[in-house]
Amino acid sequence: MASRKIRIDSLFLDEGFGSLDEEALETALETISGLQQDGKMIGIISHVSALKERISTQITITPVSGGRSTLAGPGCSNIIKDKS
Repeated sequence: MASRKIRIDSLFLDEGFGSLDEEALETALETISGLQQDGKMIGIISHVSALKERISTQITITPVSGGRSTLAGPGCSNIIKDKS
């Protein structure tokens, strides 16, 4: 992508944090923080408690009946379907 001069301002990371030791996790979080300070949007999908404690803005997904889930957090709102 760099050879085509494409600019990427957002990134989603899905897991991989559970296998990191404390030092590597700290390095990863510092790197992510630096990217965020440079104006990049970083989304992290994880169940690691240390991440939940360190990341202040979160969207949580909670399973409910029938294979559905609810989302809660900034930018999340209920969508009411029109039954007509």
